[in-house]
Amino acid sequence: MQSGAKASGALSRRAEKRGAERGFVTLYQKELADHFRSARYKLLFALLTLISLASLFGAFDGLMNAQTSEYIFLSMYTTSGNSIPSFASFLAYLAPLVGLALGFDAINRERTQGTLNRLVSQPIHRDAVISAKFLAGATAIALLIFSQGVLVGGVGLTVIGVPPSSEELLRLGSYLLLTVFYTMLWLGLSMLFSVLCKHAATSALIVIALWIYFTVFSSMVSSVVANLCYPLDGIQGYYNTLSNYELQLAFERVSPYYLYSEAATTLLNPDVRFIGFTTTDALSGALAGTLSFGQSALLVWPHLVCMVALVLLAFAVAYIVFMRQEIRA
Repeated sequence: MQSGAKASGALSRRAEKRGAERGFVTLYQKELADHFRSARYKLLFALLTLISLASLFGAFDGLMNAQTSEYIFLSMYTTSGNSIPSFASFLAYLAPLVGLALGFDAINRERTQGTLNRLVSQPIHRDAVISAKFLAGATAIALLIFSQGVLVGGVGLTVIGVPPSSEELLRLGSYLLLTVFYTMLWLGLSMLFSVLCKHAATSALIVIALWIYFTVFSSMVSSVVANLCYPLDGIQGYYNTLSNYELQLAFERVSPYYLYSEAATTLLNPDVRFIGFTTTDALSGALAGTLSFGQSALLVWPHLVCMVALVLLAFAVAYIVFMRQEIRA
């Protein structure tokens, strides 16, 4: 009798687990389909496509005048035109807006429309709601970012006629993956404020304010703080130069934008051999040349780990807050 009861209990728990997993997959597919069908996602895709093509054609003049064909494929992503920034510069500024647009109303819209209580009343675990929304947004972001990278590479390859090496493909793939995590960070932040704020406009304004601060004003604040702590005026300023720079760099690396830009530059440019402050003594005796992909990856490994950790932290906080909130009909 006891063994039969245990067996039936195990079967019921297994069936409940399978049902919850099917519910999560169904909700994930529904959220992903909503993204693909939404005018918002189509507009973002069209906007990034136009920007990618504009940056590519702006870089062609520089590529045609290049003295060497070494790493010319990567140069399509880093070369700026006369008045058009490079593809990498565009993504550094605009990728956060993609994460913001896909997540700022993920939860509070459902709450405002009265559909959130219907979702949690279904035979699925409550955490499946926010997990499926985040995973669907991350999938949509990955498809968007990688499609733009492939578009630039494909169109550029037909023009320059120089096939990429395996080294360049590794660097490009790592750069696009880094961009996906960078965008996912802003998706997690926007979903966090979507959980905290009752209105979608409020959550959008908060994340936009954070984006503007970290992108534009963070370096200014870092410079002011460093100059206050280690003034560069007078004879003492000569001795404060290193301390001033190190403090400013430490404050700037708090910004996700600076972390991403530093890592992206190192991955896309094999000529970058150092990150941070470098003295002439350290450069003396160094052999001229480029770094391999493995050596560049070692330079930016802390940046990559930090970016992934920030993504997990943003989602974890949003997850905990959502699970503790009361959902009323």
